[in-house]
Amino acid sequence: MAHEKQTEILNRHVSNFSVLFVKLHNYHWFVKGSDFFTLHVKFEELYNEVAGHIDELAERLLAVQGKPVATMREFLETATVKEAEGESSANEMVEALVKDFDTLVEELKGDIETLEQHVGDEATADMLIGVRQSFEKHNWMLRSYMGQ
Repeated sequence: MAHEKQTEILNRHVSNFSVLFVKLHNYHWFVKGSDFFTLHVKFEELYNEVAGHIDELAERLLAVQGKPVATMREFLETATVKEAEGESSANEMVEALVKDFDTLVEELKGDIETLEQHVGDEATADMLIGVRQSFEKHNWMLRSYMGQ
């Protein structure tokens, strides 16, 4: 039971970050407007960071004898983050990321608690604490960008 919960948590985050990785590339390639230079660079920074999280979490899953999801179909079926939907303005892109990071932060909080208290996996919980902290900081910056 504990191993199944651990696998479910890690695979959901691998899926979320994989969908987010593609979404950030979409935004990086298609952002337009007066904030192009700022957001183009920021989106690249974010997708590079997310790529590291994907690899770390998938490798953690393998280390604990789990099997990471590894296809787009599995990512889309498992993720709670949704892929980009067509053309968006720069502000819509940032607003969507704020919502995604809000979702991820809340999921991470619950998953950290579950891993620590019910699964007994402090090492994975510690990894997720670092990810959560980073997403909270990015969300603060994105909200500040939006004047919120």
